[in-house]
Amino acid sequence: MASAAILSGGDARRFGGRDKGGLVIGGRTIRDRQLTMLAAVSDDIMIAGGRASGSYAVPVRLVADRRPGRGPLAGLEAVLEAARHELTVVVACDMPCVTAELIARLLELAPDVDVVVPRTESGYHPLCAVYRRTCLPIVSEQLDADRLAMKDLFPWLRVRVVSEPELAAFGDPQWLLANVNTPAQHDELEAFLIHEL
Repeated sequence: MASAAILSGGDARRFGGRDKGGLVIGGRTIRDRQLTMLAAVSDDIMIAGGRASGSYAVPVRLVADRRPGRGPLAGLEAVLEAARHELTVVVACDMPCVTAELIARLLELAPDVDVVVPRTESGYHPLCAVYRRTCLPIVSEQLDADRLAMKDLFPWLRVRVVSEPELAAFGDPQWLLANVNTPAQHDELEAFLIHEL
């Protein structure tokens, strides 16, 4: 088994400061979709960043960032420190289409590496990836040096990149790895998921 974490930080300014995990898509909140999906691959689910509230359909631990306001890298540091397992699946709070099948495949690719991360034509997707606890010293060093870009970790770690053709076995990578960053993207994903139901 692996640990799993939803990184829920961020200001969501384009959504008026609303918790993006609480946005409804296809009749369910993004968070509810993610928790159901993660429960299929993990017995240790965390929500990092502290903005999530309410009750949950599965057991969840809330994990506070040790370095608030430092972005997803600080969230990664917090969940790697708190994880009960060697591997931790990380998913951003605004990714409603990630599937348990995709996550299971990322975990299968992790035995001999520190990170398993998808990469598409738009670049790396470090907020839908698997991290080994061995990443923690590098994550902390990057934070200490004020280097906050997640992709800047990869030169220092053993990385297994999951290519677009590999991702396509689980669906269209554009939708699988889509983020809800704007109201327009929310509407697009709502239309896509309603069509898929």
